[in-house]
Amino acid sequence: MRVRLAAGYRPEVDVLSDVLAVLRAGRPRSALMRYHAPWAREFTAAPGSAGFQVVLRGMCVLRPTAGRPAVDVGPGDVVLLPRGTGHVLADSPGTAVTTPPVAGHRPAAGDGPATLVLSGGYPLDPQRGHPLLAELPDVVHVAAAPARHQETATAVRLLAGELERPRLGTDAIVPSLLDALLLYALRAWYEDAPLRDGGPAGWAAALNDPPVTAALRAMHRTPADPWTVERLAREAGLSRAAFARRFAALTGRPPLSYLTWWRMTLAARLLATSALPLSSVAAQVGYTSEFAFAHAFKRWCGLAPGRYRRVHTQGGRPGQ
Repeated sequence: MRVRLAAGYRPEVDVLSDVLAVLRAGRPRSALMRYHAPWAREFTAAPGSAGFQVVLRGMCVLRPTAGRPAVDVGPGDVVLLPRGTGHVLADSPGTAVTTPPVAGHRPAAGDGPATLVLSGGYPLDPQRGHPLLAELPDVVHVAAAPARHQETATAVRLLAGELERPRLGTDAIVPSLLDALLLYALRAWYEDAPLRDGGPAGWAAALNDPPVTAALRAMHRTPADPWTVERLAREAGLSRAAFARRFAALTGRPPLSYLTWWRMTLAARLLATSALPLSSVAAQVGYTSEFAFAHAFKRWCGLAPGRYRRVHTQGGRPGQ
């Protein structure tokens, strides 16, 4: 018998979606660029932003300016730069940069084959960084593979259509497609973790591990619940000791340490983006005492909740 769920009920909470929702600090920005060989463009480092390059037509080479190996990028490929790493895009490995860094929609001069690239970034709040993203390499290359990642390929195709032929609703559709593309690309990266050399490790392994994923989903689904290691172990279907070892080995934190960190991260977002009273914020992250919450929050970030709210909603600085 299938149980009918109440409206709005979320039977599973997606950890990746939760993490990105908390980290995001605004709408994605993008620019459609058409280059004609020979060409090379530099993109300066952008801390606090996850950059991206999507090749819609043609081919190019991405050369990280920090001396890391170059990456060949083909049509339909997505490259994410989680820490906003500076890089050069070029038609070939040997083409030198002869113009200033990209700014706006200026096309590149040349009369060779054309490459159409969507460049941009997702603004992130560095104070709410999650180890799930911190473990990503500086350059995440998701090659076009419709057979394995059909959703990513579809998002790229839809973006290309909207950007090359703008119509009614394009301005609203493109940011939503960019949000979807980020999730699809990260999903593809984590799902491919078992196929990479050496297999998955860290959070890539955690997200491919059913017991740890079950515990993470439980904490993200109801962070205010009075979770204990025993309760989380039951969610994971393991003994208390086996679960605690497994969780810490894969995520780098003991279960309750991660829970406290996640609660404080959620509280920071609520303080910065809402006018909820401190008692409500405390309750939403599992504290029945406003005093206990304030003490835990100050220990976590060095500021009392009220001070944190003033600093982060008025653009001030501690001590002003």
